[in-house]
Amino acid sequence: MGKLAVYKYFSFMLLVITLLLAIFTLFGLFGGNANPAKSTALAMLVYILPFLIIGNGVMALIWLIRRRWHWMAIPVLTILCCIPYIGTIYQLGWFGSNQTSRNGIKIATYNVALFGRETTGFKAQDILAEMKKQSVDVLCLQEYLDDSGEMRNSDSYKDYFPYMATGRSDMVIYSRYPIDNHEVILFGNTNNSAMWADIDVLGKPIRVFNAHLETTGYNRTLHKAAKMQLQGQNVENNALLRSIYGTYMRGMVARAHQADTLAAAISESDIPVIVCGDFNDVPYSYVYNTVLGNLVDGFKECGKGFMYTMSGKKRVRIDYIFHDENLKGDNYYRQDLTYSDHYPVYMKISF
Repeated sequence: MGKLAVYKYFSFMLLVITLLLAIFTLFGLFGGNANPAKSTALAMLVYILPFLIIGNGVMALIWLIRRRWHWMAIPVLTILCCIPYIGTIYQLGWFGSNQTSRNGIKIATYNVALFGRETTGFKAQDILAEMKKQSVDVLCLQEYLDDSGEMRNSDSYKDYFPYMATGRSDMVIYSRYPIDNHEVILFGNTNNSAMWADIDVLGKPIRVFNAHLETTGYNRTLHKAAKMQLQGQNVENNALLRSIYGTYMRGMVARAHQADTLAAAISESDIPVIVCGDFNDVPYSYVYNTVLGNLVDGFKECGKGFMYTMSGKKRVRIDYIFHDENLKGDNYYRQDLTYSDHYPVYMKISF
């Protein structure tokens, strides 16, 4: 009798865990529609969706082993509901590249991290060489630095990219096609910003947006704590966690406001748009959904494999290329360059 009671209790706890995982996962899928300034907890669930999905997979396996098919249906159905989300970070690429004979451009977005502030210009030149190899027509750079010692990077880039539009000091769009007009989009009291440029591609006007949204502040907080410890100051773990949480939440709220501003500018365009940049946010977040709007996520359209754009241990996707529904994506991929903590993202788009 005692063993039976333990067995029933264990099964009951497994069922509770299964139901909780399913509920949190489903709420997480809708978390991207919640403005972090108004619904913090719901918005935060988006960031743990990968772990929740893995948890549902584990529970499905457990119920499979126990041959409880009716309970196994709960995590299985939950995972099926997550297929649109999974598609933002992984694509099978069964249909391969959608190459067409139509005119188009090859566009790239890359956060170059100020080229490491090196003064020789080697990184900037190496990146330019890679852009040439990839036959890039339009290049959107974030955290750009024009000065490299006594030379200007724009002077050497203009041989391949004869046209350029500058936003704030760390934002630039290089193009092999004429730029007719451009404008800076300010986000208020912050170093982050966005910009757009109208590019004439063989008689076809395209408005290209380049955006760099608010950072998480996670690394900055850790560096500050490490510096305090080196100076002999005591840093309590709970105080550090509170600081990280507070900084992260402020970043979420700031990015949400910036995403609203950027989306409004995109909606005002009367010509097809391509949106590039470092959004500092994950797929299905409020920022992602707001900026995406009625646009097409290039990776979901023609990408392949597991897509992440940060180097090192942060295997997350925060750099994007979206485009107007009237355009067509042919190919989408990243390149594992080591010049920055980001990877460049490329897309071929046809008209």
